[in-house]
Amino acid sequence: AIDGDPEIRVLVLTGSGEAFCSGADIDWMRARLVDTPEANRVHAGMLADLMQRLNGVSKPTIARIQGPAYGGGVGLIACCDIAIASETSVFALSEARLGLAPAVIAPYVIAAVGQRQARRLFLTAARIDAQEALRLGLVHRVVPTEHLDKAVEAEVGCLLAGGPEAIAHCKRISLGNLSKDPERTRSAELLTRLWASPEAREGLSAFLEKRRPRWGDEQRGDQ
Repeated sequence: AIDGDPEIRVLVLTGSGEAFCSGADIDWMRARLVDTPEANRVHAGMLADLMQRLNGVSKPTIARIQGPAYGGGVGLIACCDIAIASETSVFALSEARLGLAPAVIAPYVIAAVGQRQARRLFLTAARIDAQEALRLGLVHRVVPTEHLDKAVEAEVGCLLAGGPEAIAHCKRISLGNLSKDPERTRSAELLTRLWASPEAREGLSAFLEKRRPRWGDEQRGDQ
């Protein structure tokens, strides 16, 4: 695959259209409400595998962020070695407002921005702009949209100047515990449990129905 292909030296991850990643597909989210725990466990495992493989691929990776990045999109950015954003990009980890938690992406986001900053992003679901993402360490550079491709090309040039095996060793050294499977297993199991929780069902239903979620006592008071 990619790791064993000497013709591939650098991977650039970007979105199609104006967004880098606007979050999960609506139909996919709706299916999580009705699928069995076993089916949801498979989906959670696939998400965890995606993040772990992107994070651990031996080739250097660059996130080219041309627009909004929400939820798992922030996780994809955190899994990349280098992140370059246009100045109009915005970011949010909005899982808590859906009755969920950023389970499978949390280890990578924490590694990118630090535990204290990650707490605020996870708990408040605050939307941040490109400059704040730069300040927190989620992205490495912020450039005008018209200069984004040139900035990415310059970074690719720097990576191509290094020896391929040396680059792979540098990446392996820096990954530490994030490359280990137990983290993937724990995060996938947590996400499976969260999808089955009453809060997730209320949060996702509210999102799909375009209404404000009713949590806890507020929800019981309607019964």
